[in-house]
Amino acid sequence: MNTPATPWFYWALLSAICAALTAIFAKVGIKGVDSDLATLIRTAIIIVLLSGFVSCTGKWSNPLNLPAKTWLFLTLSAVATGASWICYFRALQMGEASKVAPVDKLSLVMVALFAFAFLGERPSLREWLGIAMVAAGVLVLAVRR
Repeated sequence: MNTPATPWFYWALLSAICAALTAIFAKVGIKGVDSDLATLIRTAIIIVLLSGFVSCTGKWSNPLNLPAKTWLFLTLSAVATGASWICYFRALQMGEASKVAPVDKLSLVMVALFAFAFLGERPSLREWLGIAMVAAGVLVLAVRR
């Protein structure tokens, strides 16, 4: 298998590993706890960790100097992230992690469709085939026998 030798691939792979661990750790952590409260606790911890990371790496700059368009889209992204986390934790509390996580990854298909419609991205036929296979895999895992 040829893996792309580009930095984004390695960061994306690490993201996938961390996302997988997120599902496992969350499933254990939300036992006996309201999923919304668990999401709030998780978010507070993320804020502390990211604040320390940005500060320690010298990446802090005044966010008030960012353009209005940046603020708008970062706000929309935050709202979507929060809604996603709330839904994800609720689904994890009700279902098995091995079933919830694959359905959540249907987001890959949706990203491709949204990127096509709104960002002008044009996946190749081979890439569309892979995206369709992900969608089919989600259906196989989600549909009851």
